[in-house]
Amino acid sequence: MKNYTDLQHKKVLVLGLAKSGVAAAEILHELGAFVTVNDSKPFDESPDAQGLLQKGITVICGRHPEDLLDEGFELVVKNPGIPYSNRIVADAISREIPVWTEIELAYLISEAPFIGITGSNGKTTTTTLIFDMLNKGNKNPLIAGNIGTVACGVAKEATQDHVIVTELSSFQLMGTQTFKPKIAILTNLYDAHLDYHGTFDNYAQAKFAVARNQDSSDYFIYNADQSIVADYAARSNAQKIPFSVSSRTENGISADDTMIYWQGEPYMERANIALPGKHNLENILAAVAACILIGCEKEKMEEVLATFGGVRHRTQFVREWNGRKIYNDSKATNCLATKSALDAFQVPVILLAGGLDRGHSFEELRPCMHHVKGVVAFGETGLRFVEFAKSCGVSQTVIAQNVEDAVHYAAPMSAEGDVILLSPACASWDQYDSFEIRGDVFIDAVMKL
Repeated sequence: MKNYTDLQHKKVLVLGLAKSGVAAAEILHELGAFVTVNDSKPFDESPDAQGLLQKGITVICGRHPEDLLDEGFELVVKNPGIPYSNRIVADAISREIPVWTEIELAYLISEAPFIGITGSNGKTTTTTLIFDMLNKGNKNPLIAGNIGTVACGVAKEATQDHVIVTELSSFQLMGTQTFKPKIAILTNLYDAHLDYHGTFDNYAQAKFAVARNQDSSDYFIYNADQSIVADYAARSNAQKIPFSVSSRTENGISADDTMIYWQGEPYMERANIALPGKHNLENILAAVAACILIGCEKEKMEEVLATFGGVRHRTQFVREWNGRKIYNDSKATNCLATKSALDAFQVPVILLAGGLDRGHSFEELRPCMHHVKGVVAFGETGLRFVEFAKSCGVSQTVIAQNVEDAVHYAAPMSAEGDVILLSPACASWDQYDSFEIRGDVFIDAVMKL
């Protein structure tokens, strides 16, 4: 950890605990700041707060005092999930008190360079691929952010010989001021989290913060096939590395049906890449580009790509059963994600879909329903999804009680050579507390076939 002295003797408020708040409070305390932690959970119910108090950190729990900022704080470090409309956060901004997330703190104390990955979709897959390939190539990666461990906790232990591979949300990036990754990646931009950001422009600007402070010594890897991303990339001062699955780029990375090209020249054959789908090919291109820039050997990358079956719940290959390949894409909580999953397969698909009914249309899926031979629907949208499937010409449809029940309907509906795909196009909250739980139920049912 760098001997960062700028926070010594400064009064810092850590707003919200959870893992990131605890890690930030402990590190700030070590850096010599006068730390106060404020969390809504009662002190008696918060082992984290009790532990921080034992270390000499001031703890205010169970309430958010209206006069909290009158204590003269010079910095607020907030949990990423706390919106900027929060009374204390808004008050801090009006008083011109800097408001960080722990990502900024991680950058300031880290001896290791960062690879920062963000975007609406594909962050986790891209982050995992980079980590796995760098690990295989003995490049000493550490993984942090939305995936893995809290970034400032990782940065505290990192040395100059490491590289920190960090998945970053728009919530985290909004709380950065000097954060400057050596390599920044923006996978794509779609409407998301507008309840938090208010407008798409605010959301997109938060994402672009991953590259905002970069200069000509850094690299910005971005999706050249999406005009909004390319427009933001034009504002970057970094060395630009576009990726494209639609045309060959002379100054970046691209792919056609058989080959991946680096700087316009053939680099890697696609034949042995295990992960299916155009959307995953975009993730692969971004990840390979980052690893090339770090100096990873091509052979080590190819070893990972030949066996990487996807991140859990994201077009994850589960097993082959009686000639059918079965995939868990429970993370697909909207039509765009399910469309990407369906586009990944050219063989007949038995689609398991449904969930929380937010009144959204399924029409976005119509162009990719032509190879869906059967639909098993469940949840609040079960009937609506079946009616939609029938309107697309799907002849085999059934409504199941839940995901486990859906697996038992899907198995006899399928034939050898088919794909059985859970890709719900809906949130899980009508029946399951999270998409992870829904996916785990699916995997368990599939393994019992």
